[in-house]
Amino acid sequence: REENVKCDILSAYTALLRATRPPPALQITIVPTDNSPQALLLQRVSGVVRGALRVIRGRSIRARGAALALLRELLAAAPGCLADHAARVIRALTPALTDKSTASSMKIETLVFVVCLVRGHPASTMRPHVGALLPAVLCCVHDPFYKVTAEALRVLQTLVKVMRPLDDIPVGGAQMVDAALQQYIPAMYEVTLVRLRATDMDQEVKERAIAACGQLLCHFGDYLQHELPVCLPIFLERLRNEITRLTTVKALTKVASSPLRIDLSPILSDAIPILGSFLRKNQRALKLSTLVLLDTLVQNYSNAISIELLSKVLLEVPALVVEADLHCAQTALTLVRGACIRLPAALTPEARHALTPNILALAKSPLLQGGALKAMLGVLSALVSADVAGCSRRDLLALLVAPVHKLTDHTASTHHIKQAFHSLAKCVAAVVVEGGSDALDVVRGFLRDIAHPASDAHHMFALLALAEIGRHLDLSSIPNLKEALLSSFTPSSEEVKSAASYALGSVAVGNLPEFLPFILGEIEAQPKRQYLLLHSLREIISCESCTPEGVEALRPFIPEIWVQLSKHCQCAEEGSRNVVAECLGKLCLLEPQDLLPHLKEFLKSPEPLTRTTAVTAVKFTISDQPQAIDPLLRGCMSELLVPLRDPELGVRRVALVAFNSAAHNKPSLIRDLLPQVLPTIYSETKVKKELIREVEMGPFKHSVDDGLDLRKAAFECMYTLLGTCLDRLDVFEFLRHVEDGLRDHYDIKMLTYLIATCTMKVKANSVKQEYEKQDELKRSALRAAAALLQIPEAEKNPHLMDFVTQIKSFPDLQPIFESILKDSSGGGGVDSNLMDQS
Repeated sequence: REENVKCDILSAYTALLRATRPPPALQITIVPTDNSPQALLLQRVSGVVRGALRVIRGRSIRARGAALALLRELLAAAPGCLADHAARVIRALTPALTDKSTASSMKIETLVFVVCLVRGHPASTMRPHVGALLPAVLCCVHDPFYKVTAEALRVLQTLVKVMRPLDDIPVGGAQMVDAALQQYIPAMYEVTLVRLRATDMDQEVKERAIAACGQLLCHFGDYLQHELPVCLPIFLERLRNEITRLTTVKALTKVASSPLRIDLSPILSDAIPILGSFLRKNQRALKLSTLVLLDTLVQNYSNAISIELLSKVLLEVPALVVEADLHCAQTALTLVRGACIRLPAALTPEARHALTPNILALAKSPLLQGGALKAMLGVLSALVSADVAGCSRRDLLALLVAPVHKLTDHTASTHHIKQAFHSLAKCVAAVVVEGGSDALDVVRGFLRDIAHPASDAHHMFALLALAEIGRHLDLSSIPNLKEALLSSFTPSSEEVKSAASYALGSVAVGNLPEFLPFILGEIEAQPKRQYLLLHSLREIISCESCTPEGVEALRPFIPEIWVQLSKHCQCAEEGSRNVVAECLGKLCLLEPQDLLPHLKEFLKSPEPLTRTTAVTAVKFTISDQPQAIDPLLRGCMSELLVPLRDPELGVRRVALVAFNSAAHNKPSLIRDLLPQVLPTIYSETKVKKELIREVEMGPFKHSVDDGLDLRKAAFECMYTLLGTCLDRLDVFEFLRHVEDGLRDHYDIKMLTYLIATCTMKVKANSVKQEYEKQDELKRSALRAAAALLQIPEAEKNPHLMDFVTQIKSFPDLQPIFESILKDSSGGGGVDSNLMDQS
């Protein structure tokens, strides 16, 4: 009955729910077991909701706020858990929203929870309850306090998405809204329009009203056709206002992307020049949002856009196509591509002359990769296919390869552009493949460069260009292609060899029946070239695994590839074994039912090198994305972890690396096995004297610890488990082994420094590196102390406070510690990823 006690109980339960929340790595992959915290929580949801609603119906504002916070945390810990209780919860919430005597803070708390409730469940679950919520929310939109109004508009925007999800609307719009909900559409529009029209409102309310109105038009534009002449001019007015323009751009993007294809023609002629001017503003968020809106308009409203207006907008784009901001460049290139496809006439000679130099400069940038590279390839293909004057295949190809032809070996510019060879080769391929019939002539030109290279740089680029073209075109009709690629395995340059290996694998993707058997035969017949040929094979498997079509093309060859790889599991060279292991692991992902049993057999091999290869292959079957192999791995993980107890040191080391990969990417695979596995991992953290030997180096004797890498791998596993399986660890036992690590080798200390005073002195005659190591050790320990200070009520612990006082008493430690505390407070807390795993 006592309010303070009630609030403390609610806060304590909220803290328990926060601790029950699964780590992000587990939220997708884990299925709650019968005794897991998540499963136990799900059994108690009914009681928790009943108790929380009893408090919410009470009069204490503080207790009601704590109960709403508890329910929010409940949704975060067990998403979707209130589906069966939604009606009861909403009935308990609506009086707080409609009662004029309710404190504004309570209304805001309630509205915030409503957003969490609606977003935390599928639209189909919440749609039946929208009718009960809407009258109360509409009432709050009229509230005199601006924060309540702003939050109510946010709830309104969320409910719109539930009433008619965009996924349910076919392009052109024919899907009707539920009859019971249709009656609310005019009222929702009217209350939003009142706030949209008002100019004397708080900034937050203005932005919420713009966003809510945009959402309404996006989802219900067909029901609000007659209102468009009223609200669209208001959007145009808000677009001209410096304070509201960004929010308006985002709202218009929603409207323009709606499958209902709202008629925006009345404002396009005025809006597009305004949007073009935004591209000159020194406001990155505005430029990005404007580019997205312009691209959406080009895609969906090309018939209504003036070519003259768009060409003027395209003149503003070149300044954005720079390597200094690749995300902005990517968005700008996407707009140019859309214009090429939808309105090629907009690329006037003036626009083309402005765009081409910047596009080519970015194409040869070593920073071009990922989404920006994909956008670049799309633009080049679109320019060729649209037959834009001055951007034919021949013109673009000459411009792209010109920087390579000007190169001479061993110059700074050569080194700079060689870093861009891979992306530049992809650009060349995009142009050549789109260019049509004379593509093979270009390929023959590159083959001549391979046969008679002017330099290693020319040789390497010709191979990479051939590789990228070969991915998309069947080059098997070109005579002597295989021989030309194999001859490039022999030069002294490692870069050329690597490019040749990549080229052979890539070209094979274009015609597997012709090239794959040839590569497998060469692996058998050419032991000296085995490493490079295995890389070619890996390239084939990696490339074909990316698409369903590629997997089907590769499937008939998988048994033959597996047999060939199994012959090389015992390669003396570790590099070759690692490539073999990666290939085996990736093949297992494609055919888990058939190949995983074979991989388990390799783990039982009497040959240590075969077992090492098999364990490394297991690592490559575990990725952070859901895979078909996951249920099979979960069923046999205990067998796959047997090598942790292998008599061979090398096998145990790679087994620890594989375990660490599982703990990091798919913790659900190993959580239930920790009671059996942890003692083995802990035992590997011990210094074993039998693994330490003395090596004579001239007159000196030097101790070599063969177990050091093993201990580092074990401590890395422990560190990963802290982040993903903390609830399964006995923390005191865990810390006991960490404490042992603090007395170990320097590398181990760097992994395990959680807390220690570091006042050891470096010898006076030590080299500079020793002093640097010492400083880093100090920082490591001090960061640990700073992290401990972040624990709630840490200042009440006398031992920790004495420790901090002691740190501050050392003149050399005090400035370092204050600097770390300053950084941690500025960044919102001490960085949790403080461990150096190098």
